[in-house]
Amino acid sequence: MRLYLFRHGPSENRDPDRWPDDTDRPLSRVGRTQSRAAATGFATLAHDVTAVVSSPAVRGRTTADAVHAALGLRRTIVLWDELAPGEPAGAVLEKLGRPNFARWTPVVVGHEPTLSEFIGLAVTGEPTGWAHVAKAGAAALEFPARVAPGAARLEWLLTRAQLSSLA
Repeated sequence: MRLYLFRHGPSENRDPDRWPDDTDRPLSRVGRTQSRAAATGFATLAHDVTAVVSSPAVRGRTTADAVHAALGLRRTIVLWDELAPGEPAGAVLEKLGRPNFARWTPVVVGHEPTLSEFIGLAVTGEPTGWAHVAKAGAAALEFPARVAPGAARLEWLLTRAQLSSLA
């Protein structure tokens, strides 16, 4: 399985008065623009994506919308609670390892530190954040045989500036 990760773009600052539930916090105006530009560049690299899977948080869904539009996919965006802010990376890896996802080539839109921990878990077998996914940045992983801890290769990891330069 090939798998792509895409971190949500720059969001508004935390403000409990405006967003008592932090999952309602949106991307900033600049974040929306930067996410669209990064998604356009991402689409030049990720021709094989078959599905967009997103965090249910507003900033994740908005970023997923930009990625979905840039890729021109017909399949609707799938929301996974396992991608919500603060969820453990292992839950995402376990779900992707299920047989019903074997033919997918998904882009997973989520948050830090989960995405960095996911890369660590997938590549080394330990949920360590040794690779940082920047806001509106992306990564590509390849699982040559099966989706399992320590079974992946990190193919690339790019910032939003690098992705935007590809557009």
